[in-house]
Amino acid sequence: MEKNNNIMYRELHLDDLNAALLKTFNRYQETKRVWFKDNEQYKLKADYFTEQWDDEKKELVIHSLRHCVKTGGSVVGAFIRTNLVGFANVEGELFGSNKEYLELPYIHVSNECRNRGIGKKLFELCCIKAKQMGAKKLYIATHPSEETQYFYQAAGCIVAVEINQRIYDKEPLDIQLERVL
Repeated sequence: MEKNNNIMYRELHLDDLNAALLKTFNRYQETKRVWFKDNEQYKLKADYFTEQWDDEKKELVIHSLRHCVKTGGSVVGAFIRTNLVGFANVEGELFGSNKEYLELPYIHVSNECRNRGIGKKLFELCCIKAKQMGAKKLYIATHPSEETQYFYQAAGCIVAVEINQRIYDKEPLDIQLERVL
């Protein structure tokens, strides 16, 4: 457990991962520009859309996080009092030609709490956890939005050296990144 700026960070367990956990979580994102790959180069283009999780999506996320914990992964949450304001997870299965990657499938901060360093702290905690779990690299299939890409760039991520086809196939417009631990 770690406290930082009235925000409590802690690892979540199966009993924490229930429908109530995401009840007040506001996964809203407005995107105006996205990065895309064109002839082996990344370019920025205008593309306006919004995303917001409904109760059905939140239920799927909880299911995924529970599966992560059950299969040896780790979920970290950021709380203000009892409200979850951010979370991230690291899957438990090493992959890649040298079995050196662990996937970071989720890292989200509730819309009203962004730009306060919560995402950065969650990312740091996941890097520490992944290293403890034997990884040399974190693998992230990232949203192509301009803001998301700047976040990962600031966190030291680069375009993935090895592409995990299973992860890529889930969302081909995502940008596959890695972070050396």
